[in-house]
Amino acid sequence: MALEHVERPAAGEAEGLLVLHHGRGSHERDLIGLADVLDPAGRLHVVSPRAPLTLPGWPGYHWYVVPRVGYPDPDTFRASYAELVALHDGLWERTGLGPERTVLGGFSMGSVMSYALGLGPDRPAPAGILAFSGFVPTVEGWQPDLESRRDTRVFIAHGRSDPVMSVDFARSAHRLLEDAGLPVEYHESDAAHHIDPAHVESARAWLAETLPPV
Repeated sequence: MALEHVERPAAGEAEGLLVLHHGRGSHERDLIGLADVLDPAGRLHVVSPRAPLTLPGWPGYHWYVVPRVGYPDPDTFRASYAELVALHDGLWERTGLGPERTVLGGFSMGSVMSYALGLGPDRPAPAGILAFSGFVPTVEGWQPDLESRRDTRVFIAHGRSDPVMSVDFARSAHRLLEDAGLPVEYHESDAAHHIDPAHVESARAWLAETLPPV
């Protein structure tokens, strides 16, 4: 069964695809409002899926179980990964917009899945990865394929006061990706665990450069 999701179509013929993955305990409508902020001209087709996992005692939807921050539970991670593979492949086929015209983005746990699908060794390289307050996961059975991602642009933004996911995760991702030759734009602020409005304008400009007009 396909993941539940919401879509904001482009104003005209879509020039690219932006997939926004929500954070822990949230839902598919949480980030769809960013579509008009990040893409005010409506050039892109924007999709936000709902994570498939619900957990007793926790609100909302989840992409994986968290035994330890930075280290997703392998079974639930793999299950969500497979569902996102199906969603992304289906979107590329349906819209005619391929990976080279796609940015995978998200917040918190959604950023983790954007890294995972964007860097996955069995996945095509997207045009870009937009990561708000996340990390490149360490999980049994998955390793990032960095060698084939030299043209994948990455935007990282994180708050130094984040009590949920330490800014050290962002700094580590920055070093890892930049050392591998990926073009990385990196931002820090004094924010906590949220998308800092101060980073949004930079993200909008980065997105326009990553998916320029056709």
